[in-house]
Amino acid sequence: MNTPQQAAQLWLTHLAVEKGLSLNTLSNYRRDVNRYLQWLEEAQISDVRDVQSLDLEKYVADMRRGFAGAPLSASSAARALSVARGLHKFCLFEGLVDTDVAAEVSPPAQSKHLPDTLSIEEVAALIDAIPSGEHATPSDLRDRALIELLYGTGARISEITSLVVDDCTDCEGVLSIRGKGNKQRIVPVGRQALRAVETYLVRGRPSLSRGQSHALFLNKRGGELSRQSAWAIIKTAAQRAGIEKEISPHTLRHSFATHMLQGGADVRVVQELLGHASVTTTQIYTHVSAENLRSVWLSSHPRN
Repeated sequence: MNTPQQAAQLWLTHLAVEKGLSLNTLSNYRRDVNRYLQWLEEAQISDVRDVQSLDLEKYVADMRRGFAGAPLSASSAARALSVARGLHKFCLFEGLVDTDVAAEVSPPAQSKHLPDTLSIEEVAALIDAIPSGEHATPSDLRDRALIELLYGTGARISEITSLVVDDCTDCEGVLSIRGKGNKQRIVPVGRQALRAVETYLVRGRPSLSRGQSHALFLNKRGGELSRQSAWAIIKTAAQRAGIEKEISPHTLRHSFATHMLQGGADVRVVQELLGHASVTTTQIYTHVSAENLRSVWLSSHPRN
């Protein structure tokens, strides 16, 4: 069980069974660990006990230069290193190695990147670009409810598309959302989002349903709406609204967090709402708010 391939398979099984990671997360882990295994094979390292810290440093450098594909950004290379670290830590825990050679390897330095966000007015325009009146189609009602929920809760797209009808029945203004690692959190839902979901459930979903799925959001074939379809829905709404920014489902999550902080919410409350394990992850949005404050100051103060 000392070949990297055997250790990796054991680790992935552990993540799936013991840790309960989602299929999407496991797929990402498998992709990154397979790339690491390919690198080890080309480096002619066939035993996890032979891997040294210097090898991990070379691996990260090769990722940045472009090993088996396009060069990785600092953040992507850091994620690749994180996966390799997870594998080596598991090997130590299982007694396959005596030391964790990856523990002290530093990820590449990353430039601070502030998430793209929409203004409050742009979010309103995005939602209003989707018909909701008597001439709205079932797909229109679904799309409007989807965007209202994404922005209203700050949830990840996978968390919203995995909701079932019962999650939104008599929910009394809160949703129980299952996040990463199957961790559940309670998220408040505003009146407008709830109204959009109720309208969709009454006037839209019955026309889409084929009785085959309990998913809240359905595609035109009656199956669960995919993340890719949700992305396309938001892109189409942005085009209708005349929004030229490159946006995605995650843009609405970023906008939710930024607008909450701008409205006076405590960063730890926003951390809980987003389901972040560490407040450090949430604090990126305080930088966004600071940038917004500086922009307003520069345009308003007479002695800037």
